[in-house]
Amino acid sequence: FYEKVQALHQDPKASVDNPLLAFSLIKRLHSDWPNVIYSDEATRNTQALHAGLREVEQELPGAEDLDGAARALMRLQDVYVLSVKGLASGIFQRAGHPPLYSPGRLVSLSADDCFHVGKVRESPTSLHKASPAVASIRIDMGVAYDTGDYYHSIAWLEEAVSLFRLSYGSWNLEDRSSLEDALDHLAFSYFMAGNISHALSLSREFLRYDPSNQRVTRNVAKYKKLLEMGTGASASPLQRPNSTRLQSRDAYEELCQRPRGQAAPEQLLHLSCSYETNSSPYLLLQPAKKELVRIQPYVALYHDFITDAEAETIKGLAGPWRSVVASGEKQQKAEYRISKR
Repeated sequence: FYEKVQALHQDPKASVDNPLLAFSLIKRLHSDWPNVIYSDEATRNTQALHAGLREVEQELPGAEDLDGAARALMRLQDVYVLSVKGLASGIFQRAGHPPLYSPGRLVSLSADDCFHVGKVRESPTSLHKASPAVASIRIDMGVAYDTGDYYHSIAWLEEAVSLFRLSYGSWNLEDRSSLEDALDHLAFSYFMAGNISHALSLSREFLRYDPSNQRVTRNVAKYKKLLEMGTGASASPLQRPNSTRLQSRDAYEELCQRPRGQAAPEQLLHLSCSYETNSSPYLLLQPAKKELVRIQPYVALYHDFITDAEAETIKGLAGPWRSVVASGEKQQKAEYRISKR
């Protein structure tokens, strides 16, 4: 584990530039390192390891930071239509397109990394909303995806299962999950998405590795009964969740997916740079430097808006605070946007 950490820290700036490295760094500091420290294999050095962790524990990323990094990967996946398998391999590319981003160092995600991204929306679910058959399975599972975001969770858990299968029989000390965990969560996600047939198949695979697991054995029986009743025989295609949809999302994502600097041919003649005063006396001696980047949707870039010194002052003032992006009349926390100092 120490050698792995050393290798990842060869270029300190790389962890900031590459979102996959950033996620790995946060996860390593929040969960991988404590997993190693509190493992049975670390018992001979327990006192020194625990003391070392306590010294820096308050400075380490928290669960909110790790979940935010995971959601950031899903936002990249959505906005740029990136495949999960490609992302897990360190490749930022849409099918049939040139690479969107080519980091100086290729970094892949582990099965445990993918598992965490897939279950990042996991939370307790109230049972009163479910039918008796569904409720009983939820009681067995203990958790549910009450946001209904199986579009993301299934894709990432599928990749976790695939990677765990390849490495089955070997185990990393820092990992918190296993093939059985990934199969368990993936089967339940498919069940909640209405694909009971595949949930049954995955649960049966789980029992090949852990035949004595009574909970999954009961789930298999329930899945079979539901299929015999004709429930979930044909599942609808998974749809991207729409709960945080903005009216401008389609235009925003289309703009992001367009190769950098590329405008429609008919717009090129109308793009220009200019000095803007807006009839303001404050701007007469130092007008704003405006670059028209796109006409539809309208995008303008203002250069040298503030000086480097002013930027550093603003960052210094914001340093002690943690910002929250809110939305709506009640200013609820907005999950589709993040803000970091």
